[in-house]
Amino acid sequence: MGKIFESITTHQQDFILKQKMFFVATAANEGTVNLSPKGLDAFRIINEHQVAWLNLTGSGNETSAHVQQNPRMTIMFCAFEGSPLILRLYGKARVLHQGDSDWKMYQALFPTFTGTRQVFVLDIDKTQSSCGMGVPLYDFVEQRQQLVQSHDKQGKGGVQAYWKKANQLSFDGDETKVLELSGLECES
Repeated sequence: MGKIFESITTHQQDFILKQKMFFVATAANEGTVNLSPKGLDAFRIINEHQVAWLNLTGSGNETSAHVQQNPRMTIMFCAFEGSPLILRLYGKARVLHQGDSDWKMYQALFPTFTGTRQVFVLDIDKTQSSCGMGVPLYDFVEQRQQLVQSHDKQGKGGVQAYWKKANQLSFDGDETKVLELSGLECES
């Protein structure tokens, strides 16, 4: 049976810092639920009640569209080595774009990537730990670099052109406002 906590415990923080990947789940009021795996050096614990993660440009922009409508977010970590554990962080999220006043403060917590699109900040309502005995054991080899290399090859202008082409609407047709909120011109 899982245990519920009001904030990130010291044990949970130690566990998070060792993880190589995490999963993010969001949903708008209607439509598709989104669940995305995340890797690279893209997760930070701000304090026991707040975390932030860096979102790189990808094929969709579901999380942003969802959070702008409904701020609920769940982040999940799984132990793929060592003792079994599943840890979920529940709370209300906000999405930060380059045009937001808090952008520089939070973006500075992460490495610089050409494909940086947003930073998400999650204010934690509760955490849950459960056994994770059904999660298989895996050996970590390395972080994939293809996404970072693709962004570097495109350059910042190419990445922003991709936002215009493929990241303005969610799969369900909801606006992400990625251009507008990043301070970039948006042509109809």
